[in-house]
This record gives sequence, C-alpha cells and structure tokens, in this order.
Amino acid sequence: MGSGIAQTAAQSGMDVLVYDIASNALQKSDAEVGKSLDRLIKKEVLNQKQKEEVLKKIKYTTQFDDLKSCDLCIEAVTENETLKLEIFKKLDATVKSETILASNTSSISITKIGSVTKRPDKVVGMHFMNPVPLMKLVEGIRGLATSSETFDRTKELAKKMGKTFVEARDFPGFIVNRILMPMINEAIYALYEGVAQPEAIDSAMKLGTNQPMGPLALGDFIGLDTCLAIMNVLHDGLGDSKYRPCPLLIKYVEAGWLGKKSGRGFYKYN
Repeated sequence: MGSGIAQTAAQSGMDVLVYDIASNALQKSDAEVGKSLDRLIKKEVLNQKQKEEVLKKIKYTTQFDDLKSCDLCIEAVTENETLKLEIFKKLDATVKSETILASNTSSISITKIGSVTKRPDKVVGMHFMNPVPLMKLVEGIRGLATSSETFDRTKELAKKMGKTFVEARDFPGFIVNRILMPMINEAIYALYEGVAQPEAIDSAMKLGTNQPMGPLALGDFIGLDTCLAIMNVLHDGLGDSKYRPCPLLIKYVEAGWLGKKSGRGFYKYN
C-alpha cells in the first residue's frame, strides 16, 4: 500500500519520501514501483521518460528524523492499532506543527489515533484501495477533532492524485470494509460449514453477482491477517455477533496461511 501511495503521489507531481525501519523493505518498494510503472508503459499510459521522472521524485530513508520537513505524512503500516498509535505519537513529536497526519487505516478509529497527538485537528483518515495506482477511491474519514481545513486540504490532495474522495463517518470499518469484510467472512463460513469448496464459492459469486474476483481469492489478496484484524475491529467496536470472525479464518492466520503474501491461503501461490 505504501509503495502504491508513493507512486501515485509522485505521478501527480509531488516529491515523496518513503520511510521504513528496514532497508530491504525500501528496496522491495523501489522495485515494486518500477514494475508498476513498467506495466503502465505496456498499457501506453506512460512512456519511459515519464517513468524516470516519477522515480526521481521518490526518495527512501530509514531515518525517522528525515520526515520532519514533510507537509503531509500518510501512515500505511499493518492494521495494528498499538503500532499505529506509537507511530502517530512519534510523528507528532518529529514533524512540523502544521503538518497533516493521515492514516491509511481500513477500520481503526481516526478519533482514537488523533487523541494520542497534540494536533488532533490535523489528523485525518485517508483510506486508499489496493492496488493504489489503479483504484479510484479514497475514503476520507474525519475524526471528532479533525478541522474542516484539514479535511478540505486532504480532499484536494486526493483529487490531485486522481482519486474520487468519498467521506465516511468515523465508525468501525468505515464504508468499504463495513460491507466487504462481512461478505468475505461469510464466504469463509460457507467453506467452514461445508456448503461448497473454495473454487465453487468464488465461481458462484463471480458469475452470479458479476464480481471480478471471488471473496475467498480477494481475502487471500488482501491478506487473511488483515481480514481478521478488521473483523475484530468490527466485532469489538459494534458489538454485534454478525461480525464474529469465522473460526476457520482464525485458524488460517494461526497457521501462517495468510494468503498470496505467504504463498498459501484458501489457494496455493508460487
């Protein structure tokens, strides 16, 4: 997600600094951006010169203090609330007082994230869809203390990046995952209860509802650990049993079968 956000921002003419604690993660990010741009060249969306210009706009660092001159920081770590809160505390203490702090969280309260900073008025949700360079939607989430100025600036930034900005209330899961994740979870229940095999479940949903990808394959693509984390946020935050994560989803995550990124989920991947 971070690589995709960086690429999209750079393609929009912005100077981008990508931070990660691990240098190998940054090398992987650089390679992923290059491959993504090559795919756009094949589709004749970009040319080689434009690719080179985009790459020049993206810098990488493992030094957190390098972020202090940024005008906007977009956090895109895993869906782990404790980790996100720690990062926002550190960002708040590092960057300029006027810097906007945005989270790409797919389910965690923006109000709660903002509360650990001294600038909750400048904390906002900016939830991109994956793959970022291709998906048009950005969910904008206003925390309880988010100022109108911050929200309006975030909306304009999303538009500059070529995205459609849709405002969502600060409720668990916002719009997309409030609807999408229970569907994926229900598909896992169908497998768990023996209704059908994965291929049959996905084929039925693709052909019967005209979805480009079946729910189990989509869960694998998203990452089953991320799906579980979001279902836990929905279940804990809304208190309704309909959001209870399927036991099979929990077992797969415990086994390390996280989907495409681990090589195995509901399907096997090379």
